[in-house]
Amino acid sequence: MDMPLNTFKQRLRSGETQIGLWLGLADAYCAELAANAGFDWLLIDGEHAPNDLRTLLGQLQAVAPYPSQPVIRPVIGDTALIKQVLDIGVQTLLVPMVESAGQARELVRAMHYPPHGVRGVGSALARASRWNSVPGYLDQADEQMCLLVQIENREGLANLDAIAAVEGVDGVFIGPADLSASMGFRGNPGHPDVQAAIEDAIARIRQAGKAAGILSADEKLARRYIELGAAFVAVGVDTTVLMRGLQTLVATFKDAPKPATGGVY
Repeated sequence: MDMPLNTFKQRLRSGETQIGLWLGLADAYCAELAANAGFDWLLIDGEHAPNDLRTLLGQLQAVAPYPSQPVIRPVIGDTALIKQVLDIGVQTLLVPMVESAGQARELVRAMHYPPHGVRGVGSALARASRWNSVPGYLDQADEQMCLLVQIENREGLANLDAIAAVEGVDGVFIGPADLSASMGFRGNPGHPDVQAAIEDAIARIRQAGKAAGILSADEKLARRYIELGAAFVAVGVDTTVLMRGLQTLVATFKDAPKPATGGVY
């Protein structure tokens, strides 16, 4: 069996814009539904969605036959947790709340085998190596790892240049919801000050030679970020897509308010 190639990482390097969807329903059947829709990448959320290691695994297996590339966001950038998530087969991680270059360097080490990192060697037990069915997995795995770090508060923004300069960080993702709260505009990521900070951050990330990413369910803002050069943009969240669809259907037949549009989610 050949080494699975990280096409998401390849496309980041080529400069191709990739359109994604956030998955929060924590269900393999729903994940497959999203993969069938044709998104370039799917973020399987372990931070705010009710996922554990087995539900993450089930969703990876569900989307595997499709071109959509899975990205997992762990609840925290913990070395032991990262080891487990990599062993179930994910090659791209989006780590939340990264605030310093030192933290970013530790995440790079967590994603790579010794001597360049500290990832535990247990490939015979791991889906990632297809249980040692991939010849030379240990020698090839590091090249396929893709680390995306999430900047979502004032401290992370202040240290953005140093974080983006860390070797082994492939992309920097701006979290508009938490960033707007950190800046004193909670619930209002569209505030001019927040938008100015986001646009400046995208420019700085690109200047560092790294891929910039963001999430926005507001079509106008999402298209603006793409125009600015954001390379991986999530344009919606499955929970919101479902809820708005249900609310719209109810409002068609009952005296009920239609759902609001726009916003981060």
